[in-house]
Amino acid sequence: MTDQAQSFDEMPRYIRVRSGPEDRFVEFDFAIGHPELFVELVLPREAFGIFCEHNNVIHMDSEMIREIDADMVKWRFGEKGHR
Repeated sequence: MTDQAQSFDEMPRYIRVRSGPEDRFVEFDFAIGHPELFVELVLPREAFGIFCEHNNVIHMDSEMIREIDADMVKWRFGEKGHR
């Protein structure tokens, strides 16, 4: 199998919404290429929709979220999955 390096524009964009559906602003994590390396952003609901469409985002699934959360615990507390 051949691994070709993707250009920045070809890398997938991931989001994880953290706010509720009724909230005025959408709080979310945004990652490019690597879902575990994200920034936290906040946008008004309408701007969030435009942002997602423009970036052709992939919503993180529950397995991705579980793995990222477990990794965050490891870095905070020193052992994977243990507080």
